[in-house]
Amino acid sequence: MAPEEACRLPIDGKLVERLYRQAKAEKWRVPADRFARALESSAERAFAGRSSGNPDAHELERYLTSLHLEDLALACACAAGDEQAWQHLVLQQRPFLYRAADALDSGGSARDLADSLYADLFGLADREGERKSLFRYFHGRSSLSTWLRAVLAQRHVDQLRTSRRLETLPDEDSSSAFPAPARPIEPERNRYLRLVRQALTQAVANLAARDRLRLACYYAQELTLAQTGRMLGEHEATSSRQLARTRDAIRTAVEERLKAEAGLTDMEIAQCFASVTEDAGPLDLRDMLGTVSSGGAPPNDGSAESGRKKSAHDRSS
Repeated sequence: MAPEEACRLPIDGKLVERLYRQAKAEKWRVPADRFARALESSAERAFAGRSSGNPDAHELERYLTSLHLEDLALACACAAGDEQAWQHLVLQQRPFLYRAADALDSGGSARDLADSLYADLFGLADREGERKSLFRYFHGRSSLSTWLRAVLAQRHVDQLRTSRRLETLPDEDSSSAFPAPARPIEPERNRYLRLVRQALTQAVANLAARDRLRLACYYAQELTLAQTGRMLGEHEATSSRQLARTRDAIRTAVEERLKAEAGLTDMEIAQCFASVTEDAGPLDLRDMLGTVSSGGAPPNDGSAESGRKKSAHDRSS
């Protein structure tokens, strides 16, 4: 069904009001009708083309309440050009984007891609005065951090493909002559996700306990580098270096396992990573690290509890 023929999914006004409050959209001065349109757009995309027809009121409410509503409200405000929302977005997301960029390319070129994202996220106003922002593709089904990392990773893959097309073609009999990877069809993508999940789980399991704890503090518990360093009794610069080394070790271990046990080529491995970045599915770092929610206590001494409490305070303030 073409976009202009898509069935509208009107949402009950009382539900919109409740979700608006839950999203704290008034903090960013998002108009209620704009937020309602964002909810409708997300639902229309989620239920488009299904054979059983439009969802009933309960199914629609269940879907909408599952969204990352605060992130959706922030995206609405940024798409509208709200300066305060933009300042918050940059301060909140830039560290995550830079870490994702460094994981894609330790040489630093991916950071340029991360910075260039802001121009497309901000967008330009068209003749009707409507701002065309990249945020129109964000529907709240994942967190804003996850979505931005996926956009960055896809742009990195696209950039690599473009650079390869511009390179001099190898001789026909050269073993390096191969076509650019195509986006995998769904069965292959599912297979790639399964293989990466297995390889990543094994790579994490083989890490030293201290390296796993550092990963859990920084990524699963979302502590800062300083808090992570205090928990492990090391300087935050040491934590940063050790995290970088651990990430490199994990990636190397995953690539080696995909080559040796799954028999994948370098290009298939690149497509595996692209598939996971686009949609990680049931991949959950907390499960792999054996961590628990913020109410639990990770291993080691009692400093872990105080570090978690401070992290919770920092995120709520």
